[in-house]
Amino acid sequence: MNIGVVMYQTSFSKGQELVAQRMVHELIKQGHKALLIAGPYHDNSPIREFKRLERSVEGYLAVNNSDFNFPIVRVGGYASGWPPRRIMFRDFLDVLRRLVEKFSLDTIISHSTLWNGPEWIAKYISWERMMRKQGLDQRKVTFCHMSHYQPPDPARYDVMERAYRSTWNSMVLPHIFDTASLILCTTPLEVEQMVQLGCPKKKCHLYLSGVDEEAFSGRPNDHTLRKRYNIPDWPRLVTYLGTIEERKNPLAVVHMAKYMRDYKDVHFVVAGFPSNQSKQVKEEAQGLPNVSYIGELKDQDKAALIDESYLNVILSHMEALGLTQIEFMYRGVPIVTSAVGGQSWLIRDGIDGIHVRGAKDINGAIMAVRNLLEDPRKRDTLGRNAKLRAKEFTLEKMTKSLVERLSNIKDKADR
Repeated sequence: MNIGVVMYQTSFSKGQELVAQRMVHELIKQGHKALLIAGPYHDNSPIREFKRLERSVEGYLAVNNSDFNFPIVRVGGYASGWPPRRIMFRDFLDVLRRLVEKFSLDTIISHSTLWNGPEWIAKYISWERMMRKQGLDQRKVTFCHMSHYQPPDPARYDVMERAYRSTWNSMVLPHIFDTASLILCTTPLEVEQMVQLGCPKKKCHLYLSGVDEEAFSGRPNDHTLRKRYNIPDWPRLVTYLGTIEERKNPLAVVHMAKYMRDYKDVHFVVAGFPSNQSKQVKEEAQGLPNVSYIGELKDQDKAALIDESYLNVILSHMEALGLTQIEFMYRGVPIVTSAVGGQSWLIRDGIDGIHVRGAKDINGAIMAVRNLLEDPRKRDTLGRNAKLRAKEFTLEKMTKSLVERLSNIKDKADR
């Protein structure tokens, strides 16, 4: 297959962007021609080629970047004032037509909501179908969409953003449901949400961007991590690894450390890309001897930190799934979680980890950590179960299942 995966920007740390990027990498590993189609931003900052891209007559540039090990095409775009936190594409319908012809794309997979990329693709697919009906074009392009859906929850969004999200869901998603052959969902919970929003259940396909086993296989143990990041040698590590943002609530882990200063055999680590809670986390972590805030890590250091960890703690206010949690589980590390969104399905309470009563339940999280520190046999049992569960959701297995489904769709369309 020739597959274009569409995401509004690239990142080395943000969940949705990583899912799209890993999808491209795995598709290529499995023998398909795949490329990432992304806007002119990386982690919300313009790329080096931004001005050259703006001057491009075709509206796109094939960009060679040694930090990525797959083809990337950057298309024209801009940072939107509203909705917030989004990159928008410019004139993407015409650009997409050129890309389909240039790269002989037969499949397009878009990611995320509340931006105009999926809308443009739905328009293109509708236009292409009309062309075929008129006998003007025989091209058949399969469209898939992965929303990474977040409900317009009052606990997470103010009334204006909730109104925007609800409007987008009611106006744009129905057109996507109509034109897309598959809606990719991260959990069975998201399948139910998509059906409630009007998607036929037969179009839903479970796709967890699971563990990339290549990132862990054949990698020697790194015993220098603690020394390089000034982490004490002997305590067991309770780790937060993710974007340092309010939604993911890493500050709660610092507060846990504050209440557990008397526990000499445990040390808390907070690591990840800085965002809207990084300043507060850094300030409150200063002066606490049992917590290290070590910032953003390279991939090899992420893997080493996961292997060094005794427990992973994630007290998010909202999570579609939790890609990092699957990686901890894959390495036999149990999860203490707020159990919001897809985490309530991914991490089974008392089997793979411990559920607490939401993002504000710091006391419950402390109790869970204490219990597993005092009962290492129970921790190891949870870890073994977590590892077995994560092996069900490897990136290789998930992508093979998706390709098989796409092949069946194409076979029916060709008959």
